[in-house]
Amino acid sequence: MIEENLFLILVLFFCIIPLYILSMRIRVSFSIVLVLGGLLISFIPGVPAIKIDPNLVFLIFLPPLLFEAAWYTSLIDFYKWRSEIVLMGFGLVLFTSISVAYFAVWLIPGFTLALGFLLGGIISPPDAVATTSILKGLSMPKKGIAILEGESLINDAASLTIFRFALVSVISGQFAAVDVSLSFLKLSLGGVFIGLLIAVIIYGLLRFIAQKKAPKIISPVTLVAPYLMYLSAEHYHCSGVLSVVSGGLFLSFYSRDFMTYGSRIQTKEVLATVSFLLNGFVFILIGLELPVIMQDIKSFSTAQAISYGLAITALVIVIRLLWVGIIQFFNQDNNSEKRNWKLAFVMGWAGLRGVVSLASALAIPLYLEGKEFPFRNLILIITFTVILITLVFQGLTLPLIMRKLDLREEDDHIPHEQQIKDLQLSLAKHALHHLEDSYEQLVDADGILNRVKHSTIRNIAILEKEKEDENKERYTLNYKLYYAIRMDIIAKKRSQLYQLCHHVIYDDEVVRSVEHSLDLEEARLKNSALLG
Repeated sequence: MIEENLFLILVLFFCIIPLYILSMRIRVSFSIVLVLGGLLISFIPGVPAIKIDPNLVFLIFLPPLLFEAAWYTSLIDFYKWRSEIVLMGFGLVLFTSISVAYFAVWLIPGFTLALGFLLGGIISPPDAVATTSILKGLSMPKKGIAILEGESLINDAASLTIFRFALVSVISGQFAAVDVSLSFLKLSLGGVFIGLLIAVIIYGLLRFIAQKKAPKIISPVTLVAPYLMYLSAEHYHCSGVLSVVSGGLFLSFYSRDFMTYGSRIQTKEVLATVSFLLNGFVFILIGLELPVIMQDIKSFSTAQAISYGLAITALVIVIRLLWVGIIQFFNQDNNSEKRNWKLAFVMGWAGLRGVVSLASALAIPLYLEGKEFPFRNLILIITFTVILITLVFQGLTLPLIMRKLDLREEDDHIPHEQQIKDLQLSLAKHALHHLEDSYEQLVDADGILNRVKHSTIRNIAILEKEKEDENKERYTLNYKLYYAIRMDIIAKKRSQLYQLCHHVIYDDEVVRSVEHSLDLEEARLKNSALLG
């Protein structure tokens, strides 16, 4: 049994690769293609159902995904738009849960208020991964991205708290709003405290490792860190989500104190690989589970259950649009009124559901006091309906809406390209001053210092010309040609290197070393293309 499940899991991991290639070909969000791919796989005859403990989904998938999101979140932007982020991450989740609870009681015969809050806690948090995967490559203003990313970091904590207390209320038959509020404060503050405490300890450990010149250990420690934060917080009945988020933000902000260029590159690649595989598996799992849930429904017809799901999905979408509109109304900037309302609509439309909603729904117990948990399968079907519609319908239409609205940055925001050029120019000038001050007395018999100074001065001249050159199109075309020629040269070098390998003239270690230098040259060139 274990071998069969392991084999199926490995096959699903392998399926991520062709589905990713397909998403690149058809230019549709990776997460959407994965869900639809999972649905297709589930209809293949003989494919067994995967039974995964929902608690394991939280434990295995959530910590590294949250940590990666926190790692690449700007703490400065998070603080700058803290009011909007808190209102979206906590306020919207609470308002959505309350609205869904009372609407479900009115809509579904026999549905209790506790079950309504249970459903609301499940479907209230949007999924960060699904949204950001769609926004990549689109011209989303920095403010919108910062608020959406910040919201996604904290909304899981609010929704999971509501879910847990609603579940206890269903089991006990009692619901106390005061207890929920006090416990939420304890969960939140305790989670943040534990996350920061562990982050400080890990920070000290990583600085010690950096001083001992052992950069290879930094990436494994960084990968283990989110699990330590999550498990420690959960052990003391605090929010594991906020623990990982607060710890991740802290370590990311101070990462320059302990990371070298090598450990930084390695950590980036490790986090990206882990995130890619875990996200891929979870979204395939969403598609795989839907047919299984549909087969188990008993109290309602399939059409009736789906109609409930459609109605609640519409409610969730409308609530988010209204909430974002209200926030925008009170934060309105008169100088950019039209643009801000465009951004508000896009942010309201970007409420895609995903992994947390799936794991929460599957975490509902099968039985309650020896009987089937009331409305469990109906809640699952409603949850899957919300996930599918928001992920597929909103996910596919979001890029079209953004292109139609033609979103642009705020007038006072300096474009990234200009910021990059300004920063590079500032660094080059600082380097030149350092050369002139620190190496003035150096006897330059071989002309080494002159060559370094000449290279730096030439770099400054190029950057200043790029900055002042009004003909940006000509410069772009010239750089594209330069980039293509350089890449072609590297490819020819690598091809010649592989041909020489067959003659057994050079040792394998030497070949790998030269190959690595070519890889670094290509990476440096590609990075400069992204910056430029």
